[in-house]
Amino acid sequence: MAAAPRRWAAELLHIWFHALKPADWYRGGRRVDALLKDRFERDLLALWPRPAHEFLGSADMALAGVLLFDQVPRNIYRDTRRAFAFDPLARSITRAAIGSGLDAGMTRQQRQFLAMPLMHSEHISDQRWSLHYFAELGRNYGFPFARSHHRMIARFGRFPHRNAVLGRTSTPAEKRAVKAGFSW
Repeated sequence: MAAAPRRWAAELLHIWFHALKPADWYRGGRRVDALLKDRFERDLLALWPRPAHEFLGSADMALAGVLLFDQVPRNIYRDTRRAFAFDPLARSITRAAIGSGLDAGMTRQQRQFLAMPLMHSEHISDQRWSLHYFAELGRNYGFPFARSHHRMIARFGRFPHRNAVLGRTSTPAEKRAVKAGFSW
């Protein structure tokens, strides 16, 4: 991939794929959350109003845009409704990047994060796309999680573990699903 053309994008790609470890990606924690908030919250809020096509100039820009609008908010706004506020833009970037083939030169690890907004989506069409995409990436690159996310949306039409922060009432079946461990 070509070098990312913007400071925030190059810095985010470097931190995400070189400074952080896989455990940081999936478990986060105060240190990771603070690092991402300090380095990228200003960029997140400044760039959020921009249209998706502005993040499609290169594979690096698309990937950095997805990280900025999908992963960064989930860390810096953990356990709040704001963690999901940027999802529509992240999904738009993802759909356009994959649709135009920007993912072709990416590693499986990078492609995994590029497609993450599809897995995070509460729309069944995105979940179907996610399932197909992650199946191609394989077991070590998120496919089991894509399958379990798809099952939740197919069953409930939403992710029950988000209900409390989004002000939604959980059904007894949703409560059982969360208690069984479906709360990524």
